[in-house]
Amino acid sequence: MSEVYDWFEERLEIQAIADDITSKYVPPHVNIFYCLGGITLTRFLVQVATGFATTFYHRPTVTEAFSSVQYTMTEVNFGWLIRSVHRWSASMMVLMMILHVFRVYLTGGFKKPRELTWVTGVILAVLTVSFGVTGYSLPWDQIGYWAVKIVTGVPEAIPLIGSSLVESLRGSVSVGQSTLTRFYSLHTFVLPLLTAVSTPMHFLMIRKQGISGPLRFFHKSARISLFLYHVKGDPAKKKKIIVLLPQKLIGEKSLSGLNYRLELPR
Repeated sequence: MSEVYDWFEERLEIQAIADDITSKYVPPHVNIFYCLGGITLTRFLVQVATGFATTFYHRPTVTEAFSSVQYTMTEVNFGWLIRSVHRWSASMMVLMMILHVFRVYLTGGFKKPRELTWVTGVILAVLTVSFGVTGYSLPWDQIGYWAVKIVTGVPEAIPLIGSSLVESLRGSVSVGQSTLTRFYSLHTFVLPLLTAVSTPMHFLMIRKQGISGPLRFFHKSARISLFLYHVKGDPAKKKKIIVLLPQKLIGEKSLSGLNYRLELPR
């Protein structure tokens, strides 16, 4: 065994890598809120494992997609468990990502010299949301179909090139098989590949520049009081906000923000 280890040590310098890893110390201000990025990564790994398992039974066609999901849930051994974990872990991943972004922002993790860490993190956040949007359509039920129709219709508001962008996303003028094929390819190949490239870059930046400083919400207590007043102090405003909310939320909780933003006029 020592000869094998020496062979790898000579070529990879394993001991130097191990010494570099063990020489880093965790700052004293680090707490559970600094673990949100690691939790998000763990959720992603769960998504990779469960998603890979579901691809054996999923058929990405408009006529068979929903029936293949039903088959996975009812006929495949532990298929209900694998798909349920994949679905709920996706919501947890989006939630942890949002909390992680807020934590980094509040602790000033976007400031010098951590600008590249912030940029790669934003890229990963966009990829995470893209995973949710594309995966949302794969069962091709009513919710998935209309979600795709609304999301792909958003670029149409862009002058001059809007219609071309919509047609590129959908694969045709209307939503159909070409759209589902594109979203399936994005969800199972393109987005995982981009995430696999961006994640090591993000952790390399963290490794190089270290973790951001302790949490500081605001420098002046007056700002906190003003914030609390707007949230809790005026019941009339709260009632107005409640009236503006839709009576029924449609879709996954992790994508409720997009539902609010993209909801069609009633």
